[in-house]
Amino acid sequence: MPLSEHEQRLLAQMEEQLSKDDPRLVSTLTGARARTPRSTLVSISFLLIGFATLFGGLISQTIPVGVLGFVIALLGIYRLITGFRQPSNSDVRKGRKIKGAKSSWMSKLEQRWEKRQSGDNNSGY
Repeated sequence: MPLSEHEQRLLAQMEEQLSKDDPRLVSTLTGARARTPRSTLVSISFLLIGFATLFGGLISQTIPVGVLGFVIALLGIYRLITGFRQPSNSDVRKGRKIKGAKSSWMSKLEQRWEKRQSGDNNSGY
């Protein structure tokens, strides 16, 4: 059964508030980590070292060295691509700053839930 527009908005608000209140939980559940300039630099380093090793294997005509270089370069590319899908540090920091609004938001959510439950109970189902 699809959600109504109101339920979809409420769910989106809950997801947004959860990501602001507890970014570590969200990152644990989604597998995403905060992106840092250092991790980007490490990924680019893997890519460059991999290409250098690959070309070194081609020049010396040593197949295992070329394969190793290809694997290292592939690891660097993988780290770069998966890094673009991860939240930035600024998103994580913004989420940590908003802690005081949690109680009022939760009380509003609880009131909405109680109103909905009392309305459903009175409908005679």
